[in-house]
Amino acid sequence: MAVIEEDISASLKVTPHSIEAERSVLGGLMLSPSSWDDVSEILIPDDFYRVDHRTIYRCMGALIERQMPIDIITISEALNDIGELEKVGGIGYISEMTESTGAAVNLAAYATIVKERAMLRRLISVGNEIADSGYNTQGMDSAELIDQAETKVFQIADERPTNGGPQPISPLLTKAVERIEFLKKTKGALTGLATGFADIDEMTSGLQPADLVVIAGRPSMGKSAFAMNIAENAAISHNQPVLVFSLEMPADSLVLRMLSSLGRIDQTKIRNGQLSPEDWPRLVSTVGLLESKPILFDDTAGITPNEMRARTRRVAREKGQLGLIVIDYLQLMQVPGNAENRATEISEISRSLKGLAKEFNCPVVALSQLNRSLEQRPDKRPVMSDLRESGAIE
Repeated sequence: MAVIEEDISASLKVTPHSIEAERSVLGGLMLSPSSWDDVSEILIPDDFYRVDHRTIYRCMGALIERQMPIDIITISEALNDIGELEKVGGIGYISEMTESTGAAVNLAAYATIVKERAMLRRLISVGNEIADSGYNTQGMDSAELIDQAETKVFQIADERPTNGGPQPISPLLTKAVERIEFLKKTKGALTGLATGFADIDEMTSGLQPADLVVIAGRPSMGKSAFAMNIAENAAISHNQPVLVFSLEMPADSLVLRMLSSLGRIDQTKIRNGQLSPEDWPRLVSTVGLLESKPILFDDTAGITPNEMRARTRRVAREKGQLGLIVIDYLQLMQVPGNAENRATEISEISRSLKGLAKEFNCPVVALSQLNRSLEQRPDKRPVMSDLRESGAIE
């Protein structure tokens, strides 16, 4: 009996909302239309709890797009034109909101309250979806369900308002001068992560935080080996956590390559196990060098950008600030729902990788294939347009 009462109680719970804050936002916008830009950076129509409030807010946005004023008359006329005026309570309800609103100067605060309640409702909805997936697994194991749940929760986090926006030049100039002074004092020391290749470090001053670096080449030209050399240098020489997403090669094959490279052991001997007596001490020494280093591998095939971000966040929570992320290679990533349009898919992947670099404030090295047409030219020096599905990557 007690269990039944708890279930009934749960079903009767009202999801978080604030009608007063919603009315204050809508009424305040009619009294102070110039506040639209600030409010629209915080709220979207679906953030409103009441359907009529969503309709009114959406109508305001349409009027702003047409460079028309937003007030009782224009909103009422626009809603009447699409047959929605009576559904939202008529001109009387719209007028009532302007009379009962709080101070227009507090609009951003009211909008934040509405957004907060909307986020809580989304969290409840996702929580219910996660609970349902536990009851109905649809053939997925617990690890897959946890990954799916984590992705859904992080998607909610991505909807939170950001603190970005236009900045005046004055503080940026101050930061620029401070950086120049710092570089002068350090006498040209690297400002980013050292690659281990002196010429590259001299040209780039290291791999910079939040940068997306694309390494491109034809198959079997050493892209993976080069990227792994950079990863090894970051983890071994600088003790920086490195996360490698290997979509092409299994993680154990990459580790065998690392043992060969660092141990100066012929790769064929590593593959067939026919090591000479001189090779064994080098192998043992290399294993000892690597086993305590912060290098992590994920060889999931066809990983999506959302899955990659979720797993990177998990690693960052466990290991702290990441030093480097390597992706081998970006054309093997997938975006659900975009399989028919490869150009759009690659564009979305490129944007997500740049977002990944900015979110974790570390360099992201992504490998990419070059088009086969490169081999048909007398001059085989690659150019940007040789990148496969190059439009978005360039």
